[in-house]
Amino acid sequence: MQIHILSENNSVLNHFLGQIRNVEIHNDSMRFRRNIERIGEIMAYELSKELHYKTVAIQSPLGIKKTTEIEDQLVLCSILRAGLPLHLGFLNYFDNAENGFISAYRHHPNNDDYFDILVEYQAVADINNKNLLLLDPMLATGQSIVAVFNKLMEKGTPKEIHVAVIIAAPEGIAYLEEHLPDSCHLWVAALDEKLNEHKYIVPGLGDAGDLAYGNKL
Repeated sequence: MQIHILSENNSVLNHFLGQIRNVEIHNDSMRFRRNIERIGEIMAYELSKELHYKTVAIQSPLGIKKTTEIEDQLVLCSILRAGLPLHLGFLNYFDNAENGFISAYRHHPNNDDYFDILVEYQAVADINNKNLLLLDPMLATGQSIVAVFNKLMEKGTPKEIHVAVIIAAPEGIAYLEEHLPDSCHLWVAALDEKLNEHKYIVPGLGDAGDLAYGNKL
């Protein structure tokens, strides 16, 4: 797996990452969503450097200019519900992409720390021979992304696979390396310290879905 950690170099990305963590700021849900969207835009720009391009001739009012444009067909697929503002950020830049949405959540059958991942609702474009971009703000254990990936592979075979997350734990990265193809690209805005005993990222930011859309029952 090819891993890209974007916050290792200083940029405005780190400013937005600080705001989504900051307890004095991130409870403003509109601002939180917008910052996630901004981070998605920055990640889309960085990811675009790894795509394939073709040469085109553009007619301007005064002449013809040869340039390049993206050749790959992209499918953006976000994990509901926390992935929606991240999805929007990517879509702002990859505006010709097709889209998919899939739900995955932790199910605690015994009302304790043990959980399994349930993948239910899905509405996904054809992914065959296209570049699949799987989007989820948080990579904790990695089980949700792997479960979603396996479900998507039942629908087709993409040409390339890119997984984009905002905050990741080392344990989640190790799990993806074990269960996803070696050719997969993993894009991480920030790598955090560890998971706690409840399998949440430390220092993390809290529950991204709740911060974006309100507490769930």
